[in-house]
Amino acid sequence: MAKINLLNWREEYRQEKKKDFITHTLVVCVLAGLIAFAWVYLLNQTIDEQNSRNNLLKGEIAILDKQVDEIKELKRKREELISRMQVIQDLQGTRPVIVRYFDEFVRAIPDGVFMLSMARNAKAITLEGIAESNSRVASLMRNIDNSEWFDESNLKSVTADPGYGENAVKFSIVLNTVIPNTEDNNNK
Repeated sequence: MAKINLLNWREEYRQEKKKDFITHTLVVCVLAGLIAFAWVYLLNQTIDEQNSRNNLLKGEIAILDKQVDEIKELKRKREELISRMQVIQDLQGTRPVIVRYFDEFVRAIPDGVFMLSMARNAKAITLEGIAESNSRVASLMRNIDNSEWFDESNLKSVTADPGYGENAVKFSIVLNTVIPNTEDNNNK
């Protein structure tokens, strides 16, 4: 058999395989690097896009919060206006009542009784006056008790005051005011 030297061929084959291995390794590394770069770039783009969405949402939420605050302020103002309107309506509704109280006082005061002062504190009225006698004060108290516009009259003090006459007395009465039912008022 002839001697064939296959060593050169094997060496060339190994060099070629080594070259192919290095080439394939470099190609795989380059591809892996490109894929990693693309992956990182894609993730950064997604994160940036999400951050821009978040910023947009934060801006919209801030606008909505501002609108909610404006709505709360408007509701507060509305409640204030409603309460003011209620006070005005109450005042308008009770405006003729004071006139009615004075009218009832005129009807209740008998001859010989003179009023010096009248003071109102909420529903209580304090009357101070001079009467020709104790019986005139009693008559005044009966007339006040018979009125549907006054309630719980109390005689606080009665003192003799000879400066106004021989039997004259100075008195002080405290009574409460009431508003009678409108149905009873309309029947009269």
